[in-house]
Amino acid sequence: MKLKTFTPADVAGKKVLMRVDFNVPFKNGKVTDNARILAHTSTLKKLLDAGAKVALVSHFGRPKGKVDPAFSLSQIVPDIEKAYGLKVVFVDDCVGEKVAAAVDALKPGEIVVLENSRYHPEEQKNDPEFSKKMAAPFDVFVMDAFSASHRADCSTCGVIPFVKAAFAGDLLMREGDMLGAVSENPAKPYVLILGGAKVSDKIDIVGNLLDKATTILIGGGMAYTFLKAQGKEIGKSLCDTERLDFASNTLKKAADMGVKILLPVDSVVASGMDATDTEIVSSDSMPADKMGLDIGPETVKLFVAALDGAKSVLWNGPMGVFEDAKFAKGTDELAQAVAAVTAKGATTVIGGGDTASAVRQFKVADKVSHVSTGGGASLEYCEGKKLPGMEPFRV
Repeated sequence: MKLKTFTPADVAGKKVLMRVDFNVPFKNGKVTDNARILAHTSTLKKLLDAGAKVALVSHFGRPKGKVDPAFSLSQIVPDIEKAYGLKVVFVDDCVGEKVAAAVDALKPGEIVVLENSRYHPEEQKNDPEFSKKMAAPFDVFVMDAFSASHRADCSTCGVIPFVKAAFAGDLLMREGDMLGAVSENPAKPYVLILGGAKVSDKIDIVGNLLDKATTILIGGGMAYTFLKAQGKEIGKSLCDTERLDFASNTLKKAADMGVKILLPVDSVVASGMDATDTEIVSSDSMPADKMGLDIGPETVKLFVAALDGAKSVLWNGPMGVFEDAKFAKGTDELAQAVAAVTAKGATTVIGGGDTASAVRQFKVADKVSHVSTGGGASLEYCEGKKLPGMEPFRV
């Protein structure tokens, strides 16, 4: 997807409201991962270099429309200053005269960070009057929070009618370029890797990409619904019984279309996630009292071989409970294989969420083409849905 972005002339001397995503992991008073903050660096630098006065607006957690100090963005101001190397002016609201005054008073090399937009119940209702108040101090709106772009909120799209101009930032542009490359017209052979727990989460992505894919690799908890649909014993493994017909129909439809769907031929199993009685079993001999928690070594070989020669790869969903070392090997080895095919020239995109966490954990985030900053947003994009925070900028 190609999006409309700004030139220096568009923002020079202008007051700019920039939607970012500062909804970062936060524990014991500290930001534990600042990747989302750093992701906006390029857009912010371009705005400041052009001489714009910039206010950053974001949500943080789920305060449910009420002021709650536990969700105040003031807590992460030191992390923002460190990430950008800038002085931050914090305003304890995201609308009103205090915001306008703070933006007017900005000095070169300073930015304004506004308080949590979700302190106001109107935000997630995309209330036009609230959008108008939010936009009032500003000339220009820049949307850079891809991970919130699937939400029709005041701060993601509602403000657009109330400013003189609106543009996509660099992060939004890159997400559109990269996700578009593996979902709209992917170079073939195209390998789609799907994992995670729920089949229901992947129904629409299968529906949208089945006719584009060369091969689909299915692992994680969702694989056992497909194995069950084939009549196999899956023991205590996850199974979405309401989606068995979908799984069966998908396997048949793919076969009719000439699309390969590869399922696990073996699994790492245990009696429970906390159990130590792990063993590797064939998909044809799953014990009734065990559950599959990772793909096995033969499946890894099968999946890695399927990646060989791929020109495009989209991966959404881990192959097992990778957070536990006992069940991490399948996801780890697949991550290394995706990195290897990237080095050979393939376009490889990691679809955010748990998969993004996994590739960071296994040290390959910088060895793939793109790691999406949005879990739900990247999924909806690849399902072919129109995202409220991106559509206004489509060209």
